[in-house]
Amino acid sequence: MRIGFITLGCDKNTVDSERYLARLVGRGAEPVSDLATAEVIVVNTCGFIDAAKKESIDALIEAGRLKEDGSCQAVVAVGCMVERHKQELLEHLPEVDLFLGSSEMDRLVPELERRGVIGDSAVVHPGVRLYTGDLPHVRYLKVSEGCDHGCAFCAIPLMRGRHRSFSLDELMHEARELERQGAVEVNLVAQDLAHYGRDLRDGVRLPELLESLLRETSIPWFRLLYLYSAGLTPRLLDVMSRESRIVPYLDMPIQHASDAVLERMRRPERERTIREKVRRVRDAVPDVAIRTTCIVGFPGETHDDFQRLLDFLEDVQFERVGAFTYSPQEGTRAHALADDVPDDVKRERLERLLDLQRAVTADRYERFVGKRTRGIVDRRGDMLEARAIWQADDIDGITVLAGDAAPGSLVDMTITGVQDDFDFVATQHGVVAPPRAALRGRPSLPVVSLTSIGSFGR
Repeated sequence: MRIGFITLGCDKNTVDSERYLARLVGRGAEPVSDLATAEVIVVNTCGFIDAAKKESIDALIEAGRLKEDGSCQAVVAVGCMVERHKQELLEHLPEVDLFLGSSEMDRLVPELERRGVIGDSAVVHPGVRLYTGDLPHVRYLKVSEGCDHGCAFCAIPLMRGRHRSFSLDELMHEARELERQGAVEVNLVAQDLAHYGRDLRDGVRLPELLESLLRETSIPWFRLLYLYSAGLTPRLLDVMSRESRIVPYLDMPIQHASDAVLERMRRPERERTIREKVRRVRDAVPDVAIRTTCIVGFPGETHDDFQRLLDFLEDVQFERVGAFTYSPQEGTRAHALADDVPDDVKRERLERLLDLQRAVTADRYERFVGKRTRGIVDRRGDMLEARAIWQADDIDGITVLAGDAAPGSLVDMTITGVQDDFDFVATQHGVVAPPRAALRGRPSLPVVSLTSIGSFGR
């Protein structure tokens, strides 16, 4: 049976899709990148904010159209939006044959087996993960599921449940498999990486996990995504500062800088704490790049609150900031609050924030000009499209590089300029390491294209 996957939302969803696709292929399913040829289409949905929900619904409607006009025989909706809105989706999307929420995704393989879509016994053994995408050297390792923070605006605990860490042995097995598949850069993801291991009671926390990954694999780059400032302990900063394979980069969402708004958001940090943690990171990890996320227009956000956020961003000087306007989510604590910031004011504040940050990023990036550093080549064309150590995949711009090297290569380079606010221009000195070859003897499987809504989940 030919199966096509569409994955929407954050990189944690990508990991889920890769895991389940591997199970399906193990039962004889054939993954296809052209959805028009798929006999079953699985849509892994995102329900984080309204824009993400709309994207998911549009994808399901399009899959339903392919069921009418193409070879598709069944449409399956899985993931976060289904977890939150299954009954509504059942009523309004009759073209979808099966709905499985995040907590039910383990039923995907048995349900497709019961319906005769896949066989009832193993055919091949593709491993834990089956790569999907166009950059096989860039992979994601999800170290935990769910979240315990209970931020007022966020429905993720309602969709993903309480925080649960994956065991160290399980993660080492998966990391070694990613290495065998040719991973050069592995991005660690979770709702909060700093919570890793708190529920395992074996003494292993994020620093020990990082040390195990460094010891038991030879993957050149590890990058930390989604880590609350409260988790920036001296132990973690020590590991980051002395281990060159952990790139000097942090994705640390703050959401706001006004203490009044942070309190209503039920965030664990306050402005003073955030400032102090940023200072500690920059003192401990030379040339670190810090990315954060902000919400504008949260209920009760005044002009003074927003101005405090702008002043904070201008003063602290994050390298990159992602931002979006608040939208109320059913079931969250904030849903009971009056959504009292008009939409036009939200949009105007968002544009002001992005304009400010565009200038801040350009200034921060100028400090890298003249520095010799390492980059990873993502694509080859008239010029190489690469990324410096300070640029995460898909969200932080690119480095335009003269020279020649295969995708997946690590190159030595000097930053010579900044263009379009967010991109570097660099000169290549040579290839440090060629692409890592995937382990021979594994099943040869076609790449499945996944679409992504972007960084809303970050």
